[in-house]
Amino acid sequence: MGVVTRFAPSPTGFLHIGGARTALFNWLWARHCGGKFLLRIEDTDRERSTQEAVDAIFNGLKWLGIDWDEEPVFQSSRLQRHIELARKLVDEGKAYYCYCTPEELEAMREEAKAKGLSPRYNRMWRDRDSKDAPQGVKPVIRLKMPVDGDTVLSDLVQGKVVVTNDHLDDVILVRSDGSPTFMLSVVVDDHDMGITHVIRGDDHLTNTFRHIRIFEAFGWKVPQYGHIPLIHGVDGAKLSKRHGALGIESYRDMGYLPEAICNGLLRLGWSHGDDEIISQQQAVEWFTLENLGKSASRLDFMKLANLNGYYLRKASNERLLEELLKLIGKVSKEKEERLLLGMNGLKQRAKTMLELRDLSSIYVDDFHRAEVSKENEGILHAVAAELKSVDNWTESNLEQILRSWADRSNFSFGKVAQSIRSQLTGRKITPGIFDMLFSFGKTESLRRIEAVSIQRKKRMY
Repeated sequence: MGVVTRFAPSPTGFLHIGGARTALFNWLWARHCGGKFLLRIEDTDRERSTQEAVDAIFNGLKWLGIDWDEEPVFQSSRLQRHIELARKLVDEGKAYYCYCTPEELEAMREEAKAKGLSPRYNRMWRDRDSKDAPQGVKPVIRLKMPVDGDTVLSDLVQGKVVVTNDHLDDVILVRSDGSPTFMLSVVVDDHDMGITHVIRGDDHLTNTFRHIRIFEAFGWKVPQYGHIPLIHGVDGAKLSKRHGALGIESYRDMGYLPEAICNGLLRLGWSHGDDEIISQQQAVEWFTLENLGKSASRLDFMKLANLNGYYLRKASNERLLEELLKLIGKVSKEKEERLLLGMNGLKQRAKTMLELRDLSSIYVDDFHRAEVSKENEGILHAVAAELKSVDNWTESNLEQILRSWADRSNFSFGKVAQSIRSQLTGRKITPGIFDMLFSFGKTESLRRIEAVSIQRKKRMY
């Protein structure tokens, strides 16, 4: 049987960064092995589950480039099968009806607490006949867990992990209201979907020992489990909103590209030698479970921004223009052409799409003439005269002409460049002046440079 992995989020919130990494690792392992990656929406919490959250999960995965191989499974549509299988275990003597009242359960917890023990159900209904059931109490269904020995997990990440069975109480499979629990539903769905590998956060590790026993009670093959440490903030503390525990859509809105997020997530808990820049194609080719780390990784926004800057520079100008227009809105055809021509210079200086948006405003905003000194006015008059005769309006030719002119005129080129930059944009930080001159084009560049004379004349009256 081939490898089958899954991602099984609860639609009670958006796709957060930790969930996205879990999905990515499962997707990569399936793709690496030529297997299947499946999606299951665990929407049994009907009060908290929302369609908005479901849509956010779908859209977030698609944005990251994580696709799934079959129609998503909605756990809520399978509840009847979960319940029927729990009753089957009762019929086989592997599970039982428990009629404990809330007061009795609370008394058990207090007794265990008084003895310094972990609160645990004392199995009082495990071997009693249901004929002894009290009136008016709706039972739960509990699994008969082994009372001695150990449960052993050969974890793909953590290695061998052993829990003594006296630490595992008789887990509830069906609640008193007749609804199946997470413990039961996950196992039934993983079996029915043919899941062979479950890669998930180590906060699920304690649940896994109970899942193993439920699998064994049904006589089903247990999947292989790999529990990855959670993501921490750069300070080593548990990830919170202030560290970046946000929905994937927030990272998109902050101007990150999906390939940068995937690359960054990949390096949070997985490594391939000293490689930092890893494309999706390379990740699929190289990904193995042996390289998953055992210690918590730290989300570093500085590294993420540098990664994003790399992918911005590698992205096509046409793609960046399309993304940029989503941020700044519709502009004239002329300004679109300027943005496209200027994209090479813009993307060299930006690390996020938001920075690219801010830089690109030089080609979008209306022209505002700069205040210039008398000396700079003279430089700009001479530059305009020199540029009027230029026919080959390319960056390299413009650079050769202006540098040569500055040498002949005994001006430092830095001073010339700063005068042109200020007059073209009114800003001190911009792309290179030759890039801007080329992107604005001859007509617009000369209009802006020559505007210094108009401004001077207006101030005379």
